[in-house]
Amino acid sequence: MRIAMISEHASPLAVLGEEDAGGQNTHVAELAAALVGEGHDVRVYTRRDSAALADTVSTPDGYQVRHVPAGPTRRVPKDELLPFMGEFGRWLAEQWRDGDWTPDVAHAHFWMSGLATLHAGRRTGVPVVLTYHALGTVKRRHQGARDTSPPGRIGYERTLGRAADRVIVQCQDEVGELVRLGVPRSRMALVPSGVNLEMFRPDGPAEPRFAGRSRILTVGRMVERKGFPDVIRALPAVPDAECVVVGGPSADLPPADAFARRLRTLAESCGVADRVRLVGAVPREEMGRWYRSADLLVAAPWYEPFGLTPLEAMACGVPVVGTAVGGIADTVVNGLTGDLVPPRDPRALGLAIRRLLADKVRRFAYATAGLDRIRSSYSWKRAAEQLSAVYAAVTAVGRPTPAVV
Repeated sequence: MRIAMISEHASPLAVLGEEDAGGQNTHVAELAAALVGEGHDVRVYTRRDSAALADTVSTPDGYQVRHVPAGPTRRVPKDELLPFMGEFGRWLAEQWRDGDWTPDVAHAHFWMSGLATLHAGRRTGVPVVLTYHALGTVKRRHQGARDTSPPGRIGYERTLGRAADRVIVQCQDEVGELVRLGVPRSRMALVPSGVNLEMFRPDGPAEPRFAGRSRILTVGRMVERKGFPDVIRALPAVPDAECVVVGGPSADLPPADAFARRLRTLAESCGVADRVRLVGAVPREEMGRWYRSADLLVAAPWYEPFGLTPLEAMACGVPVVGTAVGGIADTVVNGLTGDLVPPRDPRALGLAIRRLLADKVRRFAYATAGLDRIRSSYSWKRAAEQLSAVYAAVTAVGRPTPAVV
């Protein structure tokens, strides 16, 4: 099957840790590779943000990345890309209608990608599948006036959910949000994200540790909603444990990063500065070393559309203490593979961490159950197989008559 994946701002070639580079980039890259492994012909379309980029890049994993000439040839935040989605969609339509490769199905990642893809799909008869990755209703609820989304985002998301041939949801929380938004449940298919089981595994080298201290690991972009301040505020309740924070700018830049400075100041005020280590960005291929070095992973976001880090930790045999939000409430089974606490509650977080660090038997049980859960339910191969079935279903219906332009 010929599969087009459209990811307007999140290129699978991006360096993680850069602005707007995170879980969606990883998701698109891993899913494209897994679909190739299932025998599909995959092309990923992403916006050109540098004049130095080649039109087409063939990856070692067997899929192509096509750079779409829509908008300025410079990197801009994703929230500024909406005006260019019409141009993006017209370019796709021309390529699929007049070129030598027309996809059997187009899978859009993020709502703005959905706008461009639906535009092209209606003009070429290509069925459209949509994964939101994040919802405007959730962002607005938690960020309020600080939400930088373009005006009308929520309305666009509602319309897209009703117009796409299928909506791929990643967790039960997202199902509820979309139903309340007015998207029919019958249009949804639950296919969670996956984890690279070759890269993240319990055996292998680990980063060195300080003698006599337990290690708590927390991973993510340096933004408030990831809950790093709550983890630091929880540390006074967890004596003799160090907290390693991975993410943000490169390792030599955290002292100059404004959010990193705030975390250091907070650690000093909490009396735990000597137990907090800001590592900065780590290449993804080295992350397994950090997971395996930890006694547990703490994932404490205020909200989280899905959350890859708990999957990666469990795949490395590391138990998780997480907040009961978004996809984490699905992937971490409370009392079986980890412990869940309310978001933005440092006291509950500190208590859960202290109890788990003090119980070696429970940590081992969580680690064993978590590894089994990941291997059985969250491999990229499984995700690709499930999505292949969705693609086959929407293409079997038959292509609609292309719109006259």
